[in-house]
Amino acid sequence: MKIDTSNAVQILLLIGGLSLVPALLFTVTGFSRILIVLGFIRTALGTQTTPPNQVLVGIALFLTLFVMAPTVSAIKNEAWDPLQKHQISTTVALSRAEQPLRQFLFAQTGEQELSLFVSMAHISDPKTEGAVPTYVLVPAFIMSEVKTAFQIGFLIFLPFLVIDLIVSSTLMSMGMIMLPPTFISLPFKILLFVLVDGWDLIARALVASFHH
Repeated sequence: MKIDTSNAVQILLLIGGLSLVPALLFTVTGFSRILIVLGFIRTALGTQTTPPNQVLVGIALFLTLFVMAPTVSAIKNEAWDPLQKHQISTTVALSRAEQPLRQFLFAQTGEQELSLFVSMAHISDPKTEGAVPTYVLVPAFIMSEVKTAFQIGFLIFLPFLVIDLIVSSTLMSMGMIMLPPTFISLPFKILLFVLVDGWDLIARALVASFHH
Protein backbone atom coordinates (compact mmCIF):
# COMPACT_ATOMS: atom_id res chain seq x y z
CA MET A 1 0.00 0.00 0.00
CA LYS A 2 1.45 3.33 -1.07
CA ILE A 3 1.12 6.24 1.33
CA ASP A 4 0.84 9.75 -0.06
CA THR A 5 3.57 11.51 1.93
CA SER A 6 2.46 15.04 1.01
CA ASN A 7 -1.08 14.40 2.26
CA ALA A 8 0.26 12.85 5.47
CA VAL A 9 2.42 15.93 6.10
CA GLN A 10 -0.54 18.25 5.45
CA ILE A 11 -2.73 16.30 7.88
CA LEU A 12 0.02 16.44 10.51
CA LEU A 13 0.43 20.19 10.03
CA LEU A 14 -3.34 20.66 10.23
CA ILE A 15 -3.59 18.76 13.52
CA GLY A 16 -0.65 20.66 14.94
CA GLY A 17 -2.07 23.94 13.70
CA LEU A 18 -5.40 23.35 15.42
CA SER A 19 -3.65 23.14 18.78
CA LEU A 20 -2.00 26.50 18.09
CA VAL A 21 -5.19 28.30 17.06
CA PRO A 22 -5.93 29.83 20.51
CA ALA A 23 -2.35 31.12 20.83
CA LEU A 24 -2.34 32.49 17.27
CA LEU A 25 -5.73 34.13 17.84
CA PHE A 26 -4.34 36.15 20.73
CA THR A 27 -0.90 36.90 19.30
CA VAL A 28 -1.14 37.58 15.55
CA THR A 29 -4.68 38.91 15.09
CA GLY A 30 -6.70 41.86 16.36
CA PHE A 31 -8.56 39.64 18.85
CA SER A 32 -6.74 40.96 21.93
CA ARG A 33 -7.40 44.61 21.10
CA ILE A 34 -11.09 44.00 20.45
CA LEU A 35 -11.63 41.88 23.56
CA ILE A 36 -9.85 44.36 25.85
CA VAL A 37 -11.92 47.26 24.49
CA LEU A 38 -15.16 45.31 24.98
CA GLY A 39 -14.06 44.61 28.56
CA PHE A 40 -13.52 48.34 29.08
CA ILE A 41 -17.06 49.02 27.87
CA ARG A 42 -18.56 46.64 30.39
CA THR A 43 -16.47 48.10 33.19
CA ALA A 44 -17.33 51.69 32.21
CA LEU A 45 -21.03 50.87 32.16
CA GLY A 46 -20.73 49.20 35.56
CA THR A 47 -22.98 46.30 34.57
CA GLN A 48 -20.74 43.70 36.31
CA THR A 49 -21.18 40.50 34.28
CA THR A 50 -23.50 41.85 31.58
CA PRO A 51 -22.79 41.09 28.78
CA PRO A 52 -21.34 37.74 29.93
CA ASN A 53 -17.77 36.79 29.06
CA GLN A 54 -19.00 34.28 26.48
CA VAL A 55 -20.89 37.00 24.62
CA LEU A 56 -17.90 39.36 24.63
CA VAL A 57 -15.60 36.61 23.37
CA GLY A 58 -18.11 35.75 20.62
CA ILE A 59 -18.38 39.37 19.51
CA ALA A 60 -14.58 39.74 19.59
CA LEU A 61 -14.12 36.53 17.58
CA PHE A 62 -16.41 37.52 14.71
CA LEU A 63 -15.15 41.10 14.61
CA THR A 64 -11.65 39.61 14.40
CA LEU A 65 -12.71 37.41 11.48
CA PHE A 66 -14.16 40.50 9.78
CA VAL A 67 -10.97 42.51 10.30
CA MET A 68 -8.66 39.65 9.31
CA ALA A 69 -10.68 38.66 6.20
CA PRO A 70 -8.36 40.41 3.67
CA THR A 71 -5.27 38.84 5.25
CA VAL A 72 -6.84 35.38 5.41
CA SER A 73 -8.00 35.72 1.81
CA ALA A 74 -4.47 36.64 0.69
CA ILE A 75 -3.00 33.64 2.53
CA LYS A 76 -5.59 31.36 0.92
CA ASN A 77 -4.94 32.65 -2.59
CA GLU A 78 -1.15 32.83 -2.39
CA ALA A 79 -0.35 29.79 -0.25
CA TRP A 80 -3.20 27.39 0.52
CA ASP A 81 -4.77 27.07 -2.94
CA PRO A 82 -1.44 26.44 -4.77
CA LEU A 83 -0.48 23.93 -2.08
CA GLN A 84 -3.75 22.05 -2.54
CA LYS A 85 -3.13 21.94 -6.29
CA HIS A 86 0.41 20.61 -5.64
CA GLN A 87 1.90 23.58 -7.43
CA ILE A 88 4.22 24.46 -4.54
CA SER A 89 5.81 22.62 -1.62
CA THR A 90 4.75 22.92 2.00
CA THR A 91 7.85 24.98 2.82
CA VAL A 92 7.11 27.46 0.04
CA ALA A 93 3.46 27.64 1.16
CA LEU A 94 4.48 28.50 4.72
CA SER A 95 6.83 31.19 3.43
CA ARG A 96 4.10 32.68 1.22
CA ALA A 97 1.53 32.55 4.03
CA GLU A 98 3.87 34.46 6.31
CA GLN A 99 4.10 37.50 4.05
CA PRO A 100 0.45 38.76 4.20
CA LEU A 101 0.45 38.14 7.95
CA ARG A 102 3.66 40.13 8.43
CA GLN A 103 2.17 42.98 6.39
CA PHE A 104 -0.81 43.07 8.75
CA LEU A 105 1.45 42.97 11.82
CA PHE A 106 3.66 45.78 10.54
CA ALA A 107 0.61 47.93 9.74
CA GLN A 108 -0.62 47.63 13.33
CA THR A 109 2.70 47.80 15.19
CA GLY A 110 3.90 51.12 16.55
CA GLU A 111 7.43 52.29 15.79
CA GLN A 112 8.20 52.69 19.49
CA GLU A 113 7.30 49.08 20.33
CA LEU A 114 9.14 47.75 17.27
CA SER A 115 12.27 49.74 18.14
CA LEU A 116 12.11 48.47 21.72
CA PHE A 117 12.12 44.80 20.75
CA VAL A 118 14.69 45.32 17.99
CA SER A 119 17.04 46.86 20.55
CA MET A 120 16.34 44.11 23.12
CA ALA A 121 17.08 41.47 20.46
CA HIS A 122 20.45 43.18 19.84
CA ILE A 123 19.78 43.46 16.12
CA SER A 124 21.53 46.12 14.08
CA ASP A 125 19.10 48.77 12.88
CA PRO A 126 17.09 47.00 10.12
CA LYS A 127 16.74 49.04 6.94
CA THR A 128 13.71 47.18 5.58
CA GLU A 129 10.70 45.36 7.01
CA GLY A 130 12.04 42.09 5.66
CA ALA A 131 15.11 42.48 7.88
CA VAL A 132 12.94 42.36 11.03
CA PRO A 133 12.60 38.75 12.25
CA THR A 134 9.12 37.47 12.95
CA TYR A 135 10.07 36.55 16.53
CA VAL A 136 10.77 40.26 17.10
CA LEU A 137 7.74 41.51 15.19
CA VAL A 138 5.13 39.41 17.06
CA PRO A 139 5.86 40.62 20.64
CA ALA A 140 6.12 44.19 19.36
CA PHE A 141 2.69 43.77 17.75
CA ILE A 142 1.20 42.36 20.97
CA MET A 143 2.49 45.26 23.09
CA SER A 144 1.26 47.73 20.49
CA GLU A 145 -2.19 46.10 20.51
CA VAL A 146 -2.46 46.35 24.29
CA LYS A 147 -1.37 50.00 24.17
CA THR A 148 -3.92 50.84 21.48
CA ALA A 149 -6.67 49.00 23.37
CA PHE A 150 -5.99 51.03 26.53
CA GLN A 151 -5.99 54.28 24.56
CA ILE A 152 -9.41 53.43 23.12
CA GLY A 153 -10.59 52.28 26.56
CA PHE A 154 -9.59 55.63 28.07
CA LEU A 155 -11.70 57.51 25.53
CA ILE A 156 -14.62 55.18 26.24
CA PHE A 157 -14.40 55.79 29.97
CA LEU A 158 -14.56 59.60 29.77
CA PRO A 159 -18.30 60.14 29.04
CA PHE A 160 -19.32 57.55 31.63
CA LEU A 161 -16.99 59.15 34.18
CA VAL A 162 -18.68 62.50 33.57
CA ILE A 163 -22.08 60.93 34.31
CA ASP A 164 -20.74 59.41 37.53
CA LEU A 165 -19.33 62.77 38.63
CA ILE A 166 -22.57 64.63 37.87
CA VAL A 167 -24.70 62.09 39.73
CA SER A 168 -22.30 61.98 42.66
CA SER A 169 -22.15 65.76 43.03
CA THR A 170 -25.95 66.02 42.72
CA LEU A 171 -26.50 63.45 45.48
CA MET A 172 -23.95 65.21 47.69
CA SER A 173 -25.67 68.57 47.22
CA MET A 174 -29.00 66.97 48.17
CA GLY A 175 -27.51 65.42 51.28
CA MET A 176 -28.14 61.88 50.06
CA ILE A 177 -24.67 60.64 50.96
CA MET A 178 -25.89 57.17 51.98
CA LEU A 179 -27.25 56.37 48.51
CA PRO A 180 -24.59 54.76 46.27
CA PRO A 181 -24.00 57.05 43.25
CA THR A 182 -23.45 54.05 40.96
CA PHE A 183 -26.96 52.80 41.74
CA ILE A 184 -28.40 56.02 40.28
CA SER A 185 -25.90 56.56 37.47
CA LEU A 186 -26.17 53.04 36.03
CA PRO A 187 -29.58 53.56 34.32
CA PHE A 188 -28.39 56.89 32.88
CA LYS A 189 -25.21 55.31 31.48
CA ILE A 190 -27.17 52.48 29.90
CA LEU A 191 -29.68 54.97 28.47
CA LEU A 192 -26.88 57.11 27.02
CA PHE A 193 -25.20 54.05 25.50
CA VAL A 194 -28.46 52.92 23.88
CA LEU A 195 -29.44 56.38 22.60
CA VAL A 196 -26.13 56.93 20.81
CA ASP A 197 -26.15 53.38 19.33
CA GLY A 198 -23.12 52.54 21.42
CA TRP A 199 -22.51 49.06 20.05
CA ASP A 200 -22.58 50.32 16.46
CA LEU A 201 -20.15 53.11 17.31
CA ILE A 202 -17.80 50.75 19.10
CA ALA A 203 -17.84 48.23 16.24
CA ARG A 204 -17.20 50.99 13.70
CA ALA A 205 -14.39 52.48 15.79
CA LEU A 206 -12.72 49.11 16.34
CA VAL A 207 -12.78 48.19 12.65
CA ALA A 208 -11.58 51.67 11.67
CA SER A 209 -8.70 51.45 14.17
CA PHE A 210 -7.19 48.66 12.04
CA HIS A 211 -7.18 50.83 8.92
CA HIS A 212 -5.43 53.92 10.23
